[in-house]
Amino acid sequence: MTSIRANPERRSRTSTIGPAARYTAKVDARCGARIARHRPGSSTRPAGLSRRRSVSPDPARFDRVWSAVRREAQAIADCEPALASLVSMAVLAHDRLEDAVSFRIAQGLCGEDVCAEAIRDAFADAYADDSSIGVAIRADLEAVCERDPACERFIEPLLYFKGFHALQTHRLAHWLWKRGRRDFALWLQGRASEVFQTDINPAARIGKGIFLDHATGLVIGSTAVVEDDVSILHEVTLGGTGKDTGDRHPKVGRGSMIGAGAKILGNITLGPSTKVGAGSVVLHSTPAHSTVVGVPARVVGKAGTVPPAYTMDQMVA
Repeated sequence: MTSIRANPERRSRTSTIGPAARYTAKVDARCGARIARHRPGSSTRPAGLSRRRSVSPDPARFDRVWSAVRREAQAIADCEPALASLVSMAVLAHDRLEDAVSFRIAQGLCGEDVCAEAIRDAFADAYADDSSIGVAIRADLEAVCERDPACERFIEPLLYFKGFHALQTHRLAHWLWKRGRRDFALWLQGRASEVFQTDINPAARIGKGIFLDHATGLVIGSTAVVEDDVSILHEVTLGGTGKDTGDRHPKVGRGSMIGAGAKILGNITLGPSTKVGAGSVVLHSTPAHSTVVGVPARVVGKAGTVPPAYTMDQMVA
């Protein structure tokens, strides 16, 4: 599955000052913190979203997302003493983004039956076996910062957003599922349902650059496929139509956006860059770049040339 490039106009706007740079500017004004960082307009690359696809072949040498997260964590520690211990343990104590993600998620999921260390160890095994998980984590963080107007920093999804946490939990569960560790995968599914209010079957295939907005009430069935660069709001169901067996869940094309409360049912395909209106019930496949609304949903127009997952425009003309 391949990613869709963002709208060039949108990218040009974010290239000047990205989420990380906006936040550190606020920190300077509020408490005079002096934190080393890339500055927009300097000879070094900005800390924001200006080069989304420019991923270094050597993440250990240069990882702009992780660098931004660490700067933001230090800014929080300097200006909010109540959270200094949190950001120290969850971010600053780690050498790479993957370990910070696994630490934070293990904190939320662990309990009397499965300890945090077991969850972190499983993440470590997954990272070592499949480097694409780390790539997906970074793409997911960037997706949230690009598409959610309430998100101004990379660190916010990492620390606070349960949609991001649920998605990374699924990435681990899916890796376990593919390697025959189905009981641990199912435990993660059930525990994520309790903690994050999402229910994603570990067999479901989900691409990178995914934005789960709020995520409360999200249900994704076992044979569902979500391609790259998709945005899904809360209370969405990608489900079956009854007791059918085999391939029975929807396939969501890249660049699509599914509005709040929408239900996509059956082994149908949403074409690339489909926009599904809030509360719609989709029972049939949709053409690419279409807008569908209603119960049952019908095509009411075009979704435009820019993927609706990026614009997040939920209005229907």
